Amino acid sequence: MAIGPVQLLVLGFPEPNFHGQVVAELERLRETDTVHVIDAVAVHKDIDGAIEVLHLSNISDEEAVELGSKIGALVGLGIDGEDGMAAGAVLGAEAAAESGGRMFSEEGAWDVLGDIPNGTAAALIMLEHRWAIPLRDAIAAAGGYRVGDAFISPLDLVEIGLVTADVAQLLHSQEKAPL
Repeated sequence: MAIGPVQLLVLGFPEPNFHGQVVAELERLRETDTVHVIDAVAVHKDIDGAIEVLHLSNISDEEAVELGSKIGALVGLGIDGEDGMAAGAVLGAEAAAESGGRMFSEEGAWDVLGDIPNGTAAALIMLEHRWAIPLRDAIAAAGGYRVGDAFISPLDLVEIGLVTADVAQLLHSQEKAPL
């Protein structure tokens, strides 16, 4: 199994009632092999700051162990070459099996969630972009490499004529927290 580029999305919501729509869309993307959700944490922070957590993922236990092995191998390769790669693969697979495929630890999620206002909800979603594997491989075969990446604001798309100002404003308002 080749691993695609992995992205972490941290999304805020005014209410904790987003699970159904978001989960359904992520499942649709999985069915078309567009993305895999490596791990996801949905959180509701009540008005007093008490946190309720729901873990979500749409990869199987076997896929989680294989993914953990590949991530561990890549980390090990960078640290200690081929010997590190072999040891990292074993450790990564074991860690994935022990955690039930969860990449987010309670402690790691809390670092980000401290910035979420009381009385709101959030989702941390780690996605593997399966659609990008052939593109990434073609770029690498041509000797290319990633210099950077970013999402472009809809407001910036007006200047290049991709959307109208009205459409850009609507899209921008959908991406920003209500004031």
